[in-house]
Amino acid sequence: MSILDWLWPRHRAKQAPESPQIRALIERLLVLSPTLKLVPDWRERIAPALTHSVDYVRDVLNRVPPAREASAATWMSDPYIHAFFAAPDEVAHVLSRSHELHAWFEEHPLARETYAVLGMAMNERRGFGVEQRGDQVHKDVMQTTLSFDDHQVRVCGETESDLREQIVQRVVEQIALEALERIGADETRRDALEQERALLRTRLQLLTRHGAGTRKMLGDQVFANAAEVSRIEAQIAGNEREFAALGLKSEALEHELAVICEVLASPAQYTNVEMREVCLSPMNVVLQNGGPRASVSIVFALARLPASPQGVRAFSLVRFARADLQPLPRLLDEDSRFVI
Repeated sequence: MSILDWLWPRHRAKQAPESPQIRALIERLLVLSPTLKLVPDWRERIAPALTHSVDYVRDVLNRVPPAREASAATWMSDPYIHAFFAAPDEVAHVLSRSHELHAWFEEHPLARETYAVLGMAMNERRGFGVEQRGDQVHKDVMQTTLSFDDHQVRVCGETESDLREQIVQRVVEQIALEALERIGADETRRDALEQERALLRTRLQLLTRHGAGTRKMLGDQVFANAAEVSRIEAQIAGNEREFAALGLKSEALEHELAVICEVLASPAQYTNVEMREVCLSPMNVVLQNGGPRASVSIVFALARLPASPQGVRAFSLVRFARADLQPLPRLLDEDSRFVI
């Protein structure tokens, strides 16, 4: 099915039944934009676009490695946990700062562990270091070192599959929010164009009246006025073209649904997850073309969400035990909060 089929209604073959996830996402869209249900055939038109976004996000998420056990005990044996945390004692201490993690365990008193999304800021630092090549040690070698900080846990699930489905739903909701932001920008632009049009017409009217009155009689600035009139008439024409491109206000609901379907049909333009594979030394130095036996390769995800002021975040799926949960500190840095 093409994008045009989602944008404009017409007779179509009977669609497949909606999955529970698609039904839940449709209900969520109605919360965000209740007027959607006033458009004819809105549900039949939006369901295929939603399905496309869900399939795309799920396909991307399938490339994310399985959840790792995040604990002090696995810091030495799991290269992922070793790379993400500077020391074994940091694992439980850092993760236990999450209010959402504590709230999840309180809501699930029988759960012994949870699966969670660990979001992190990734830092790459270039500098000189020591490198061993065979039996020789070379000094002042330019190296890249990776480090991870600002660890955040915001989304938890009972199982890994449950967690992955939550991620799919949240990312698709984010794509829908991008569509609503575009719609809001169009309405803001429409209001600005209306104000601009009123000012331009008032200015044109004043110039025309002056030209027909004493200025024309006395021959004062006739040519200057004519040039100004031409310039304003060109601005009014440009204003009319922009206004026409936004459509009529009477078609606003139809336009809103069309924009939402268009954005949901192009999920890659509004969110991107890149899988990055790096070979690291025990000191998190990036090694080119492999390295000594102590080096390991890890694969992690880099999420780029245009709506996020943080830009790029690394994330991994982790498994965290209730037994490792530490009490919340009294003060948390408000600036460290981030929703992935």
